[in-house]
Amino acid sequence: MAGRLQGKIAIITGAGCVGPGWGNGRAAAVIFAREGARIFAVDLKPDAMEETVARAREAGGEITTHTCDATKADQVADMVAACVKTYGRVDILVNNVGGSAPGGAVALSEDAWHRQLDFNLTSVFLSCKYVIPEMEKVGGGSIVNTASTSGLRWTGAAQVGYASSKAAIIHFSRVTAVEYAKKNIRVNTVVPGQMHTPMVETRLAGQRAGGDVDALLQSRLARIPLGFMGDGRDTAHAALFLASDEARFVTGTEIVVDGGMVARCD
Repeated sequence: MAGRLQGKIAIITGAGCVGPGWGNGRAAAVIFAREGARIFAVDLKPDAMEETVARAREAGGEITTHTCDATKADQVADMVAACVKTYGRVDILVNNVGGSAPGGAVALSEDAWHRQLDFNLTSVFLSCKYVIPEMEKVGGGSIVNTASTSGLRWTGAAQVGYASSKAAIIHFSRVTAVEYAKKNIRVNTVVPGQMHTPMVETRLAGQRAGGDVDALLQSRLARIPLGFMGDGRDTAHAALFLASDEARFVTGTEIVVDGGMVARCD
């Protein structure tokens, strides 16, 4: 039985992970590969993609890796050109590059503000800028951008650069979706909530809980009506639907993957 993405070429940025387990990008690469896509996996750190590659191949998929700083236009242009050289086309783009930095409107430095915008938002802009012309050449495609519930509501920490850039991704996706709808290029956003990904242990616990992982997990869990945290696979399955032909009539919108946290509104 053919997979839901059989024969598709998918660029997935941020396809590595900061540790073992299921980050959003790694999960997307593995699940898309399992569903028949050929994966062009991109990350700033080649070593971060080793587990991704191994898991994708275990799933029976084909995967090629590429190193790129997604905030640099020349490197992003080279990334897209390398994918086209390797596979001949681009059908799917999944943007997973991003990360948070603590600090509110006063505490966050100007440099950190600009880094957050570049890391989370400019990376999406640049990949779309260079991928869309390739999608136009083949008659369409699907772009899935990864935002965050921090772009929709307060999520327990002052991280104004992260929240602002993630909110911007949602509207960037809507505007781009309308502009390119006649070209059969769909643009949607996945909005994950309090996920238990490897980043919790390696980065967030130090930022928010003095290194106490259990305390951070409990505070995040308390916000979720379903009573458990998702992981990168939950984000990836939402992205899979949006990337697939099952979502042929879905563009300019979002899927919130958060166990009901945004709906609770407290």
